[in-house]
Amino acid sequence: MRRTVGLVLIALGAFLIVLAPLMRFQVGPKLIAAPADYYGINNLVAPGARYFSAKDLKVMTGEADITVTVRGDVSQAQGDRVVWDELLAANDVTNDNPLIALTPRRSAFNKYTGAAVDCCAANIDKKPVKLEGQVYLFPFDVQKKTYRVFNATAGKAFDARFVGEEDVNGVRTYRFEQDVPRTKTETRGFPASIIGVTDTIGDVQVDRYYSGRNTFWVEPTTGSPVKQEQERHEVFTTQDGAHSITAFDATAKMTPKTVDNLVKKAMDARGQITLLKVTIPLVVLIVGVVMLVAGIIMVVAGRGRRVRTR
Repeated sequence: MRRTVGLVLIALGAFLIVLAPLMRFQVGPKLIAAPADYYGINNLVAPGARYFSAKDLKVMTGEADITVTVRGDVSQAQGDRVVWDELLAANDVTNDNPLIALTPRRSAFNKYTGAAVDCCAANIDKKPVKLEGQVYLFPFDVQKKTYRVFNATAGKAFDARFVGEEDVNGVRTYRFEQDVPRTKTETRGFPASIIGVTDTIGDVQVDRYYSGRNTFWVEPTTGSPVKQEQERHEVFTTQDGAHSITAFDATAKMTPKTVDNLVKKAMDARGQITLLKVTIPLVVLIVGVVMLVAGIIMVVAGRGRRVRTR
């Protein structure tokens, strides 16, 4: 009987020892993914923002309050892919001027890596866009290197360079900076007199150009940005380059409440990742070793008893 129990323990122990690395390197990572049903609201503020007001037909200055709402489209999640819808709404709270910007966005990306997936009617402000680079998230286990990150304003991906480590609310993060060169984002008609063209009545064609710097503070285990800052410089320029006017110029930063919330979410996610990739596999390995050793001892002891009996 003792020998039988020992053999069972040996078999179970060997199974658990083999299972532990599988859980660590194969099963665990497949359980760690961006959720298809994600829902979140982030708030940013931009004091002293300058923007062209279509209502007032002039450049205004005020504090911009920006709300970014993101909701996962569960019906479009399939395989490794998730689809998130976003709505950015900006209000000038200084001049009581609501909705100075209202931009919807639809994105698809790999739930394990955060890399863009070009599908599912991805768009920015209802205009189709080809997604590339990282979207919303950096990869799990972020490295100290340069990543291509999709920029929704320019509609393209640009390098985000690792520039150092910083603490955010007591949490170690990697800081990445992304510089976006002057990029044309739109061509439209614009009142000639407003932009300074005096020899034309009505509208003239202008190009909208954007440049800026985006800074991301990323919790490295989860790949989640827990803090962001956006410098945006946008102008309307006549196509001959002779006249221009500010379209939007501001530095927007996440509010402390939003940063607190993102840090808490990242810490919860990091705890789950540690549980799946470290704690559970380690416990399984230890239990397996203990069972294997106990089984061997029982089998050897059983053989010794039989020898003495003979």
